Amino acid sequence: MRLAPVLLPVVLSLLAASLPLQAAGLAPEIHRAPAPPQAVGVRHTLRGIPEACTRLEGMFTGDAARPYDFSAVRTSPTCQGRARFVDAGQAKPASSAGWILNDVIRVPSAACPGQQAVVTVWRHPSAAAPPKLDAQGRARIYLQESMDKARAGALTPIPMYAATLVLEGKPCE
Repeated sequence: MRLAPVLLPVVLSLLAASLPLQAAGLAPEIHRAPAPPQAVGVRHTLRGIPEACTRLEGMFTGDAARPYDFSAVRTSPTCQGRARFVDAGQAKPASSAGWILNDVIRVPSAACPGQQAVVTVWRHPSAAAPPKLDAQGRARIYLQESMDKARAGALTPIPMYAATLVLEGKPCE
């Protein structure tokens, strides 16, 4: 059983990474195992958010100043999103009301086993409902009515997503 000494630090680091969120009483809506270790310089998809036409990508850079590059990429220029992906720095999802912890993605580094990137995805739901059916049983949206609502500032809010990145563990030299 020579794997036990090797696995013990990994298990302990995963438990330590989950303690701040558990201490705050937050459990993610989506539960997933840590991703497989990723090599330096290889861009990988962390998660897709189809309703926001967004894909979260990351890459270990090997640079001590910025060890992990994280970005939200639009999936298609023609995609019509039903939600928005917003900047977490401006939205402050961890401290603002209405935000729900949606997902926690852990990505260990293959080159530095003691380091991992932790991406936290937050969701802000909305009370948007589909349009009411008319007498013919069709849901119709009329341009003039929508324009009037927009001018009056009475548009229904759409769901929002935000993501934050935290690097955990000791950096390798």
